[in-house]
Amino acid sequence: MAHQSGGTPGSATRTAHPGGSGHTDNSVLIKAPMDLVWEMTNDVPSWPRLFSEYAAAEVLDRRGDTVVFRLTMHPDEEGRVWSWVSQRTPDPATRTVRAHRVETGPFEFMHITWEYAQEEDGVRMRWVQDFHMKPDAPADDAGMTAHLNRNTAVQMDRIRTLVEQAAAAPDTR
Repeated sequence: MAHQSGGTPGSATRTAHPGGSGHTDNSVLIKAPMDLVWEMTNDVPSWPRLFSEYAAAEVLDRRGDTVVFRLTMHPDEEGRVWSWVSQRTPDPATRTVRAHRVETGPFEFMHITWEYAQEEDGVRMRWVQDFHMKPDAPADDAGMTAHLNRNTAVQMDRIRTLVEQAAAAPDTR
């Protein structure tokens, strides 16, 4: 469940950004070891299993730690399939990821920062999205901010559940 900042462990938090661009800031506490959280959430090819919204994740290029990939969503209510190319660079030393859309679609730009912080009860995973919608996009910045905040809460809860289940599973290696 999502709510305003100051949430309870395991919940997503969100804030709005006053200004000319869209901004979201969401986090969730995952009760699992840092290495597992990092590994599962940065394995782009597995994202269709981790995120309920993605039908496919295709890696197009790898340069060092940087991965360029195409995400394809499940069809929306009107049967449209959305797809775009993004680039992300994880930094294991700082437990951060910088990402942006290469094919921006309805966005003028979309920049995402993922942060992972060890807390007493688990790992706090935080996503900060800064973006601006094109004038002819189906939503403006405020509308997209509201959509992303709703959807991020759903996705973060799903990810938290799947990673915690993996952490609790017996080691089968």
